[in-house]
This record gives sequence, structure tokens and C-alpha cells, in this order.
Amino acid sequence: MNAPQKNAGSSSSKTFFLLAIIAGLGLSAALVNIGAPSGSVPSTTSDLAKAQRLQKVGSVTLKTVQKDRPLATGEEVYKAQCAACHAAGISGAPIFGNADAWGPRLGQGFEALVQSVLHGKGAMSAQSGGQFTDFEISRAVAYVANAGGGKFVDPQAPAAEEK
Repeated sequence: MNAPQKNAGSSSSKTFFLLAIIAGLGLSAALVNIGAPSGSVPSTTSDLAKAQRLQKVGSVTLKTVQKDRPLATGEEVYKAQCAACHAAGISGAPIFGNADAWGPRLGQGFEALVQSVLHGKGAMSAQSGGQFTDFEISRAVAYVANAGGGKFVDPQAPAAEEK
């Protein structure tokens, strides 16, 4: 008869142990909530951190090139599109007029430089498809390269684009 009593005692100790675990979990949850702010006011710090993490990395803008406008010179394109980085050497851009920085690049030839600019290279994004035509971009390449010691001829407008 001792065997049934051991099972009964064992069952009540299991029940007590289970109730103790449930009470402990409830007490832990209550203690955690004591430190939390009451109400539904969101934390501005976490909202600000979330907003900063969700900032867009970049954007794409499609623009149309006005066909009726006069073609921009290399200098005009440089000032509008290139000077922001090349005037100060931002992100490793060779500085405008610095022959030491431009020397190795000039050896690649004019067409290779134009292709690098049109399609992008390193930190420089592709310049093709923006507000300037590829021809105007090539004029800017000649302008910038020549300021750095190059001897490239300024590209002339194709007959179809001349007005």
C-alpha cells in the first residue's frame, strides 16, 4: 500500500512545482513591466532611430533632355555635374587641374575616359542619361582632362545635332 501513497505524494509535489513555475513566470513578467512606460506613448528615441535606419539610400530620377536648347560646353557641364566632387577630390575623385592625379588616367585615352564617365567607375556613378547628352558629357571629359594636362581635342557636335 505504500506504492499508491508515493504516487499520490509525487503527483502533489509535481503540481506544487508546476504552480511555483507559473507563479515565478507571472512575477517575472510583472517585474519587467514595472520598468516599462505606461500608456501607448511611443518612445521618440526608438522612433527616431527607426526612421534613420529606414532612410532611402538613393533615388532614380528620369529626366528628358531638351532637344531645342543649345549644347552645353565642357566647362558648363563640369560646373553643373562634375565640380561637386572633382573640385575637392571627394571620394577619391582626381582633383580638377591636378596633373599628377590625372596623368595615369590620361594614358587610357579619351574614349576610355568617356566610357568610364558614361558608365560609372569607382565611387562615380554613371553620368549617361542625366540632364546632359552623352556628347555634352564627352565635352566635359575633354575639358577636365585637358585641365589636368591632357591634349584632347574638344569634340565637335555631330551634323545631326548642330543648329
